[in-house]
Amino acid sequence: MQAKFKIWFNGEMREYDDCQVHVMSHALHYGSSVFEGIRSYNTPQGPAIFRLDDHLKRLYHSAAVYRIPIRYSFDEMREACMETVRESGLDSAYIRPLVMRGNCGLGLPPKELDVVDIAVMVQSWGAYLGEEGIKNGIRACITSWQRLAPNTIPTGAKAGGNYLSSQLISFEARDRGFEEGIALGHDGLLSEGSGENLFVLKNGLVLTPPVSASILGGITRDTIISLLSDLGRETTEQTLSREQLYAADEAFFTGTAVEVTPIRQVDHLVIGNGGCGPLTRQVQKAFFGLFNSETQDTRNWLCYLQE
Repeated sequence: MQAKFKIWFNGEMREYDDCQVHVMSHALHYGSSVFEGIRSYNTPQGPAIFRLDDHLKRLYHSAAVYRIPIRYSFDEMREACMETVRESGLDSAYIRPLVMRGNCGLGLPPKELDVVDIAVMVQSWGAYLGEEGIKNGIRACITSWQRLAPNTIPTGAKAGGNYLSSQLISFEARDRGFEEGIALGHDGLLSEGSGENLFVLKNGLVLTPPVSASILGGITRDTIISLLSDLGRETTEQTLSREQLYAADEAFFTGTAVEVTPIRQVDHLVIGNGGCGPLTRQVQKAFFGLFNSETQDTRNWLCYLQE
């Protein structure tokens, strides 16, 4: 049971149990919500939120795609995230801003566009796929569920309804005894995991599916591409077949929740050395080094709570 930290709800800090929405809320019936997942890390200079502004920019973009108005300014939402973490007292936290259509009547087109509930909540959250997975890799499978095709639902918007697809991918993987699932796109080529982007190393080349492969262009994905460049390794965004993943020297997931998690096996085929490969380990060191000062934050990605 998670600790009941206070929640920023519709403009003010409230007790955990006081944050409620109506059962008639549009988001419950039709999935009309957008959200972000953001991490705060404990650094030598104090708690810092990682790439807060970039996450909030995507939140506003997602809301605009679905015509959901956010009545608070960017700076107000930014302060709400920081205030919620401060109030929790957590050194490291997972932050969930959520924008959802409220009780505006039944019917797909909302009768009142501006009935919207907005919340920022936090909780303590460790390694999403387990500490062992971070260290030695996880087992994944290609699932029968494909990612959304173009002109169905915009995968570049982080909307609640999109994650019904992700749940099916994850359920199938777990039912088959794997820790995570990987989905193909409508064209039968690699897309992404249920909530993670995918990287493949083959013959010294770092490859990742492009944003046109029905993926969410992840902020951690962008971070890793930048860190790889700092390490002298350029990333090529290109379409990839499942057999290219099977034959990979290394593979890993990236995402706010999974951070950088090696993939040691896909569909019962061992990837590379069957653990965390040397490049993946190097990428992990550079990524986590942002939070222990071993990697210099040259891009001002860290937003310190005590500014």
